[in-house]
Amino acid sequence: MAEIAVNLVIDKLLPLLDQEARLLGGVHTQVEDIKKELLYIQAFLMDADAKGEKADVSQGLKTWIQDLRETAYSIEDVIDEYLLHLGNPSQRHRFIGFLCKVGRLIKKLKRRREVASKIRDIQKKVLKLKETSSTHGFISSVQPGSGGRSTSAPWHDPRRLVEGTPKRTVISVVGMGGLGKTTLANKIYENKVLVGHFDCSAWITVSQSFKMEELLRNMSMKFYEARKEPVPEGINTMDESSLMTLTRQYLQDKSCNLCSKSSWELFCKKAFQGGCPPELEKLSHDIVRRCGGLPLAIVAIGGLLSRKEKLVSEWQKFNDTIGCELQSNSHLESINTILFLSYHDLPYYLKSCFLYLAIFPEDYTIRCGPLTRLWIAEGFVKTKRGVTLEEVAEEFLTELRHRSLVQVSKVSADGRIKHCHVHDLMREIILTKAEELSFCCVMGTSSFDGRFRRLSVHNSPNNVANITGKKSYIRSIFLYDSQTFFLGASRFNLLKVLDIDDSGLDSVPENLGNLLHLRYLSLRNTKVRMLPRSIGKLQNLQTLDLRFTLVEDLPVEINRLKKLHNILVHNYDLGVDLGWFPFKGVHVKEGIGCLEELQKLSCVEANHGVGVIKELGKLRQLRKLSITKLTRENGKHLFASITNMNRLESLLISSLSEDEILDLQHVSYPPSCLTRLKLIGPLEKLPDWISELQNLSIVILYGSNLMNDPVQVLQALPSLQLLQLVRASAVEELCFEATGFQKLKRLVVLNLMGVKRVKIENGALPLLEKLLVGPFHNWRSSPRVSATLPDLQLLNLLICRKN
Repeated sequence: MAEIAVNLVIDKLLPLLDQEARLLGGVHTQVEDIKKELLYIQAFLMDADAKGEKADVSQGLKTWIQDLRETAYSIEDVIDEYLLHLGNPSQRHRFIGFLCKVGRLIKKLKRRREVASKIRDIQKKVLKLKETSSTHGFISSVQPGSGGRSTSAPWHDPRRLVEGTPKRTVISVVGMGGLGKTTLANKIYENKVLVGHFDCSAWITVSQSFKMEELLRNMSMKFYEARKEPVPEGINTMDESSLMTLTRQYLQDKSCNLCSKSSWELFCKKAFQGGCPPELEKLSHDIVRRCGGLPLAIVAIGGLLSRKEKLVSEWQKFNDTIGCELQSNSHLESINTILFLSYHDLPYYLKSCFLYLAIFPEDYTIRCGPLTRLWIAEGFVKTKRGVTLEEVAEEFLTELRHRSLVQVSKVSADGRIKHCHVHDLMREIILTKAEELSFCCVMGTSSFDGRFRRLSVHNSPNNVANITGKKSYIRSIFLYDSQTFFLGASRFNLLKVLDIDDSGLDSVPENLGNLLHLRYLSLRNTKVRMLPRSIGKLQNLQTLDLRFTLVEDLPVEINRLKKLHNILVHNYDLGVDLGWFPFKGVHVKEGIGCLEELQKLSCVEANHGVGVIKELGKLRQLRKLSITKLTRENGKHLFASITNMNRLESLLISSLSEDEILDLQHVSYPPSCLTRLKLIGPLEKLPDWISELQNLSIVILYGSNLMNDPVQVLQALPSLQLLQLVRASAVEELCFEATGFQKLKRLVVLNLMGVKRVKIENGALPLLEKLLVGPFHNWRSSPRVSATLPDLQLLNLLICRKN
């Protein structure tokens, strides 16, 4: 983690040296020296951090790493305070402006002298750290290049492969051609003693020019053949995505996690040597739930509790302090060791992302979109050529999921992870490391002091200002269901992240604009109605999240924020007649086209003049666009702008009212990257260009009232996985033909005016998992299904009751 702190500092020193070289005068040399020393140390820090996390390392090395981390924080503080002082001055004119300019110049000179003094002190400290590392051999004792992971000793006995704690492992056999690598691997594979430890196995040859689809198909068939199980029908015609799903489902059944019933039986056997006393049943179920089906955890905790008195107070105390017990109780050492292995094995760039999960409350469902945007705001995600920061952050999340360090809670129809959560015991490990490394303070689990850079407050009536004290170098504040927050005149001026979620906050002070370093601002689920005009000073802001607030109008000053990537402002007005879609947007001003880095804009009202609609065409980086209150005559202007959005992936368009026709035919070149399309409002006909969208995976039509059958067009879309038709058609029969919707997984058909029959032919919808259809006046008018739906998991038929 010291490596992350130093990285952030170097990233700030480089532009400072470029932009402020002349202004800093003689200090420039000291800053350059500090940068050089940090670059030298940085090369060894990934491995030093890894070594410092091991139990057998010297206390001296641990102290050196801690000192280095704190020094990096000190440098960051000096730079941020200096840049804050150089923040954009207010513009005044003539003589008063001249006097103000002179006054600011004098203050800047004084500030530079203060910065110079602090930098000289820091330079001395960095040099001393380098001398200490050389004297005690810290850097020389750490071999660079291992990437923070341990290396295994060579083995000679193949039985060592199945000894110790079970975990997923990759063993590489390396050498020049002809040495016998394949022969060695084959002997291991055919060893009957070893094979007996595994539920399934497959021997696969992978060439340098392999095709992933063929590889997956071959592997799946080998799994079934090895266990003498019938190979699934259609496996030879499945595409890569279907084969991945098949393989994942097959291997999921081989998971070592126990089901709820088996977990409970194992726990009772260990803790009670029989049945559970009634008074301890509720507590015991809670403890088993926190074990998350891990046999090792259930056995260890059950064995420990078997030695305790069978008293509710004793067991309640254990349940409340399970995190401390993991750290201090020798009987739980095995759990601690295994869970920490998962953390220590992470590459350095994932450790900070993983520890960031400490900010969320226990049992909290984590929204993946905001999580990846927070990682970006914190500086954990670095750019890659040809890939956006958001895509890199999603790769990080996927890697954590593949390592089973986060668990998926909800997946969208097209396979994207929407929500995730953390295993209760793993969360205890995260909290321990976050506190140990001064990474994050979670109120209630640790007490706040000046070391921490992040503060997370859960369910608290206390003002954050009372927690942090008068002066704070804190960079990130998270409030979950906490009622009060006060920015203060200068107390939080170094903030990069301010995330206030689901609180009673109803206003934002004018001095919000003082937070010049702010990159991420979320007021989601608050009662805020308007933003101060000073928000235009937040030149580093990347994300503005105002979803489910009462904000209806964005100040024109928003258009100054050139680094904005995300404007997320929408709500559902549940007070209106639910016969129409209660989706609300926000009024933005002309000038929005200046925000050329914008990637998500949701949701903009289109009934405030055509100027804003035309300016949207300048936002060529947009991935997501949501438009509401669109009039018929503005449809052609909107799509003239959308034609310029070559990277657009998600599009929502809602009409001004349920009687306002959506005229969407004026499209010559629809965005080819579009994967999600939601149209809300009446259509005279389904737009012709929809059939050209080969990547479209989600289509939602609401209130379309089409006089022709939309299924005839939509069923040919090769990538469609979710289709929702709500008040979308007035035809008498919807027919799903035999060759239609070959990848569709979810189908919702609701409130179709005049539809009397839904027909599904044999061969249609072969991958359908969920079907919701209705309401029908009687069983006779319910869907007539001629098809076999082998993957169907949920069928919901809505039948109207007669009074």
